[in-house]
Amino acid sequence: MSTLKTPLTPAFNTAPSVWRAPQLSMRWWPVFLRNLLVWRKLAIPSLVGNIAEPLMWLVAFGYGMGSLIGQIELDGEKVPYILFLASGSICMSAMNAATFEALYSAFSRMHVQKTWDGIMNAPVRLDDIVMAEMLWAAFKALFTVTAILGVMLALGISHSWKLLVAWPVLLGVGITFSCMALIFNALAKGYDFFTYYFTLFLTPMMFLSGIFFPRDQLPTLVRAIADWLPLSVSVDLVRPLFLDRWPEHALQQSLVLAAFAGMSFWVALALTRKRFRS
Repeated sequence: MSTLKTPLTPAFNTAPSVWRAPQLSMRWWPVFLRNLLVWRKLAIPSLVGNIAEPLMWLVAFGYGMGSLIGQIELDGEKVPYILFLASGSICMSAMNAATFEALYSAFSRMHVQKTWDGIMNAPVRLDDIVMAEMLWAAFKALFTVTAILGVMLALGISHSWKLLVAWPVLLGVGITFSCMALIFNALAKGYDFFTYYFTLFLTPMMFLSGIFFPRDQLPTLVRAIADWLPLSVSVDLVRPLFLDRWPEHALQQSLVLAAFAGMSFWVALALTRKRFRS
């Protein structure tokens, strides 16, 4: 009696691609709220630390160097140097606040304290955690720039009502740079890794984005590259609002900033998935 043997088809257990579309839900909100409740205990020291340095830059360069420079020409208009510096440094403050939170604090929760592992024991996806960290870093940036804007208004640097529009724009700046920082958070093996990000990317961008001097002073090739940096786009959106003008290319610049944010979030999420898979 012959036995019929059916050929066995090997079963492949293929894991979903880390580059798949984000799977998001409102479960990011409890993670965001958790970060807010923890931070609330240290809100005052955190606020002082976040606004002290940019205000020192503003006072030292704005009033000190500004007294030597006086006014600079910007798009055919003479503007006080402190106004020029303030409208750029507020973007730099949003960038730094979002970056520090999405690097050092997020890395501590992810790698050192293993907070993310504990959260994922609940019915919360990793995608929601990354979303919460991005929005939390953007909120910290917005909180910081709101305090700095208050000081600038108190100093009488600008009284344009268009600064109300700068507030949501600066939120977008915080979102963009928090997404970019989360890429390096996913790659980092330790805190020392972040030095490369600051030294090789953020610091050169800070000096090339027209914060301390007009980008017209740069060589042609460098200017062409600098114009497309996310910080340059942010400055071009915010500075006219300080001067009581509307940005000339607001839609184009907003789309560029949104593209940086969207692509960076996708890459950060994919690399974070890969890290937690290994």
